[in-house]
Amino acid sequence: MNIYINWIGVRTIFLKEIGRSKDVVIQAFLSPVISTALYFVVFGSAIGSRMEAHQSVPYAAFIVPGLILMALLMNALMAASSGIYFPRFIGTIGDLLSAPLSSFEIAIGFALSAMARSLAIGCTIYIVAALLTPIPIAHPIAVIFLSLLVTLTFSLLGLALGIWAKDFEQLSIVPTLVLTPLSFLGGIFYSIEMLPATWQAITRVNPIFYMIDGLRWSFFGVSDTDPIICFALVFAFFVLSVVILARLFQAHSGLRQ
Repeated sequence: MNIYINWIGVRTIFLKEIGRSKDVVIQAFLSPVISTALYFVVFGSAIGSRMEAHQSVPYAAFIVPGLILMALLMNALMAASSGIYFPRFIGTIGDLLSAPLSSFEIAIGFALSAMARSLAIGCTIYIVAALLTPIPIAHPIAVIFLSLLVTLTFSLLGLALGIWAKDFEQLSIVPTLVLTPLSFLGGIFYSIEMLPATWQAITRVNPIFYMIDGLRWSFFGVSDTDPIICFALVFAFFVLSVVILARLFQAHSGLRQ
């Protein structure tokens, strides 16, 4: 079994994508940080002063893990999907496919760059929020592990989306019509204990809920469900993303217009 990996090629893809992010730093970095900071100011400061603490966690701090999680998954998916789609759109995908790189190596290069971009945004959001309200980290290793797993998962899903999409409209379907509603309904701004029983049951079907709840437990040590279930389901979602991307790469579906 050949386990050799062309790290030079992986590094080249990684640096190219990081350079692309630098060229659009306002769109790629400042825009999501500012928009998330506004959510924090509006909900955390304005509304939070009228909200009761949840399990001794002030509301302003309570919403931070959800905001960070939303930024991580959205930016990981968008960075990876645009990274693989634009070479198809401008017709340079053939250069990438003709390089001595396997599908696995291509995926590593794009995924690592998308992870780096989204993690940088997530760290910046945490720093901005921490300047406004104390945000302790009860389980730092769990925070790091879950953040890496979530960004890797959505980077791979972003690659799958970029391969599948035939135009810009399809490229925006998942983040706009799927991820955004699921994120807002996943408990970013509230505990599901505040919901009626029916809506609690509906929320527990939402996979984003378990990611947010797992990260919230990692920060504060409190959660609405068993943290082990959260981590297990996030890992299962990661496995699913690997399977989806592997099948698309195997079929070379959509790589050439």
